[in-house]
Amino acid sequence: MLNRRGALAVFVTGVLGSLAARKAEAAAVKKSGAPLADPTEVITLWPNGAPGGEGVTAEEAIVDRTPTGGQRDRAQVHTRKPTLVVFRPKTPNGAAVMLIPGGAYERVVLDKEGYETARWLSARGYACFVLFYRMPGDGWAAGGDAPLQDAQRGVRLIRSKAVAMGFSPDRVAIMGFSAGGHLAANLTTRFDAPAYAPIDAVDQLPTKPNLSALIYPVISLDPAIAHGGSRKQLLTQDASPERALALSPEKQVREGLSPVFLLHAVDDKTVPVENTIVMFTALKAKAVPTEIHVFEEGGHGFGLRFTADKPVSAWPGLFAAFAARHGV
Repeated sequence: MLNRRGALAVFVTGVLGSLAARKAEAAAVKKSGAPLADPTEVITLWPNGAPGGEGVTAEEAIVDRTPTGGQRDRAQVHTRKPTLVVFRPKTPNGAAVMLIPGGAYERVVLDKEGYETARWLSARGYACFVLFYRMPGDGWAAGGDAPLQDAQRGVRLIRSKAVAMGFSPDRVAIMGFSAGGHLAANLTTRFDAPAYAPIDAVDQLPTKPNLSALIYPVISLDPAIAHGGSRKQLLTQDASPERALALSPEKQVREGLSPVFLLHAVDDKTVPVENTIVMFTALKAKAVPTEIHVFEEGGHGFGLRFTADKPVSAWPGLFAAFAARHGV
């Protein structure tokens, strides 16, 4: 448990470290003339193929959306082979994070919410795993629960690697962004839902994360505040009120959940800040340890690509302090 001075030290170190890491990466790219190399260690979630894919015909692809002269921006669409992309820390701190990028449940963002954040965390000792999950609208039998199947399996696989990779299976966090924040929230509240039939010994391991970070997350499927695109995709196969309720994490909060870190910007024009507020309110009502940070400016989808002089740039350090206080 950190005291106020210790927490402040972690906060300041996190902010400065984030800026330094971004400058170092930019310098490396400028020097080489090319982006940093992608990681090569990949774990396949389902050795015999993802469940319920008999009716899936969509083709997996990487779409490069990088603007001319801009920062790299790629996304994977129509995931057919869910994976975890691994970032090993040079000096392990004994903890791991599964990163769940966003993409409106139509794609998985590679760079800003995946690889860039994984590099920042792994530089601070975390073993990082970027989850490439399936899209609920692609025809998978589980529909809106297909991503949850991947998230549950991902946490189990990460715990199975704990001893070999030098982290504790009891110090596994998840961090989700935008629609990935919905998936992280869904996993946080429905970690023990029997989303799929076990296929091997790994599926005997627990799926409950030790800590969750929800970054400008999609949460509610209430049309009044929902992100329309994500809601449509999640309810493609079943748009009943009962299904919408099950896939609204703020309605599934219960006592005994792991600590939750929440971050949003008021000027987010894509996912209303009310999503984070209703989740915080629900967590507080059930006495789940939680911390909320709502910034005036930031917009949506910033990841680590924030302006250094904006208050929202503090968020990586705030997360690091929260995680340290809760033993992750």
